[in-house]
Amino acid sequence: MAVTRRRIEGSTESGYDADVLVIGGGPAGTWAAISAAQAGASVVLADKGYCGASGATAAAGTAVWYVEPDPARRAAAMASRYEMGGRLASAAWMRRVLDRTWDGINTLAEWGYPFPDDEGGVSRRNSLQGPEYMRLMRKQVKQAGARILDHSPALELLRDAAGAVAGAAGIDRQRGGRWEVRARAVVIATGGCAFLSRALGCNVLTGDGLLMAAELGAELSGMEFSNAYAIAPEFGSVTKTLFYNWATFTDADGVPIPGAASKGGRSVIARELLRQKVYARLDRADAATAAAMRAAQPNFFLPFDRSGIDPFADRFAVTLRLEGTVRGTGGLRLTGPDCSTSVAGLYAAGDAATREPICGGFTGGGSHNAAWAISSGSFAGTGAADYALQQSGERGATQGAGVAALRGRGAHPVDATALVRGVQAEVMPFEHNYFRTGEVLEASAARLDAQWHALRASGPADAGSVLAAREGAAMLATARWMYRSALARRESRGMHKRYDFLEQDAAQYHHLSSGGLDEVWVRPQACAPDAALAPQDRRLAA
Repeated sequence: MAVTRRRIEGSTESGYDADVLVIGGGPAGTWAAISAAQAGASVVLADKGYCGASGATAAAGTAVWYVEPDPARRAAAMASRYEMGGRLASAAWMRRVLDRTWDGINTLAEWGYPFPDDEGGVSRRNSLQGPEYMRLMRKQVKQAGARILDHSPALELLRDAAGAVAGAAGIDRQRGGRWEVRARAVVIATGGCAFLSRALGCNVLTGDGLLMAAELGAELSGMEFSNAYAIAPEFGSVTKTLFYNWATFTDADGVPIPGAASKGGRSVIARELLRQKVYARLDRADAATAAAMRAAQPNFFLPFDRSGIDPFADRFAVTLRLEGTVRGTGGLRLTGPDCSTSVAGLYAAGDAATREPICGGFTGGGSHNAAWAISSGSFAGTGAADYALQQSGERGATQGAGVAALRGRGAHPVDATALVRGVQAEVMPFEHNYFRTGEVLEASAARLDAQWHALRASGPADAGSVLAAREGAAMLATARWMYRSALARRESRGMHKRYDFLEQDAAQYHHLSSGGLDEVWVRPQACAPDAALAPQDRRLAA
């Protein structure tokens, strides 16, 4: 079936009718679009930037959770982060994702991705270079027959008369005006929320899909696992942290900082940054290791080379950049193996979906997230196509579901700049979001609630600032779900550490679902029956 084009009612601008709309053009979105098209659906993909060049993956390289189908190796891979994630991951989901990632990576090789060979001539398929990967994915989306809308950020989802998802509407940043896609199913693949922290490739990741889905009543899960910070040069945005395993961290006088290079060194660095600058030098890497680093991640070194700094010989100031839910695990709650959400016809993939099924409460870093993008994108695309193709009847009238900054009640428009700064003031400081305590979280949550109610009392944003206002609204909504969930989990589990409750509490062995806009709610959600690793998995992994 083909995508059909039409005029938007009451406008000279064009809209589209399709079976499936995918919002987001990163790896999860492109896998979703390809899978939906292969399942027989007509597909439109709308990207906030240029599909194939925007987002966290396109700007960097990433490892992949790619494990050969050997029982012992798979068991070890599943066990690797199970305890770290507070035992919240699902064994069944991990198996499915490992299977689908294995097939997906091998499909990439068939499509022509240039995987390198090792010394023995064996293809090494456990990492991807973002530019080559996403360039290939864009090509495959087009070959599958999907229509791509570049530079077309979505502002809101559409609902039909029965309240079901019916597409989305947004703005065309290249040609001006707006776009609208009526669809029988929608995949949210908009990524997570990094709060405009200048982390590499993340400034398009402002939680837009989470807000749009919540405005239709979708639920979230794991939003307390959202306080991911990454080491980066003070003067740059690259947040690849692996190479800092070869770093020596010092203060301004060159005195080494005890514990900064240890497993828990990030919290040590955060505490030091509250009172002084921290410097690093990759002086623990020998010449061969340094050469291998440059070959593996050349973009890591670009800001150093441009600044005339040799990171192996020269000290440089570092900071911690907030990656929020991008490197965390929280996102839209999944209700089925097809990545369906709690709203009929609405699916989620990639960092917009909770990654608790494979990571629990501890970040999977790039490798697990890359595998999740391939697998959840494929599951969601196929699920959305199956749902859409089962629907029948004429497409009825639709209306926009967006509220915040779009349909405000007040006379004065939203001040987008002030809105964003207000949210960042609550989520970026280490003393609020990293070193969490109930007292600090309560105070921040109250201020965020006040910002939300002020936003709702404002008038709609004008045309020139509507995108920025919606980004600010999405960041604000995300922050409120994060902190209310963090308050509800009165223990330390996974990456969520409460400094007033430092122990893990067996009575809190559950997920936390959240949602709501004017009033945020949080409630426990039982772990899946298969959450525990089976005895044979533990035995094989040992």
